[in-house]
Amino acid sequence: MENEELFGQVSESKIEGRNAVLEAFRSGKTIDKLYVLDGCQDGPVKTITREARKHDTIISYVAKERLDQLSETGKHQGVIAISAAYSYAEVEDILKRAEEKGEAPFVFILDGIEDPHNLGAIIRTANLCGAHGVIIPKRRAVGLTPTVAKTSAGAINYTPVAKVTNISNTIKELKERGMWFVCADMGGTTMYDLNLTGSIGLVIGNEGEGVSKLVKENCDMVASIPMKGDIDSLNASVATGVLAYEIVRQRIGKGK
Repeated sequence: MENEELFGQVSESKIEGRNAVLEAFRSGKTIDKLYVLDGCQDGPVKTITREARKHDTIISYVAKERLDQLSETGKHQGVIAISAAYSYAEVEDILKRAEEKGEAPFVFILDGIEDPHNLGAIIRTANLCGAHGVIIPKRRAVGLTPTVAKTSAGAINYTPVAKVTNISNTIKELKERGMWFVCADMGGTTMYDLNLTGSIGLVIGNEGEGVSKLVKENCDMVASIPMKGDIDSLNASVATGVLAYEIVRQRIGKGK
């Protein structure tokens, strides 16, 4: 493997106790999710939830039994924060990576992937097919958990993953910078009939619902994978691999 910059840095995955959680937010640690005791609204907890909203962290209000189940110390004090197992990059880091390689940007955008095994496998595919990075949403999607890291088979260390507030807005911003976007959908044009060269983003939807309507409307092309079997869809990570390597095939053909 090339001696590239390592993007993933291991960090604590679970933080318990009011002071520890508040300090984690204030120190800039990336927190994916905050669990709070349902009905607890005292001063310290309000301060923590205010910090969570400021950082756009998902907040879940749960029963004490759920917190006790999650707790590793037994001293959660009504709050448990789940931090990213690995650090996130910025979208600019992904574009800079393409620029430094002298290549047209090739990016995966994931619209609500919830299964950590799928995300890990997709990051692995992104690395092997030469994609410059992966973009995921902050909400309603899995983050960089230890399971994701393990399933990626080390690719998480070499492939930048950026987390954004709004996938549709990110696509619009990247289109203004010359990128084209193709999303996967069974009702689209057969992938072999599309021009998938140049600066491109591959958009993959949620395992159950696919690409959301708004995200699909912001894509330039809709690609379908030929199906000959008795069921109607592929696993999200497998579909990503099939489409990604059609993009690779066309890029090689065009010398990209």
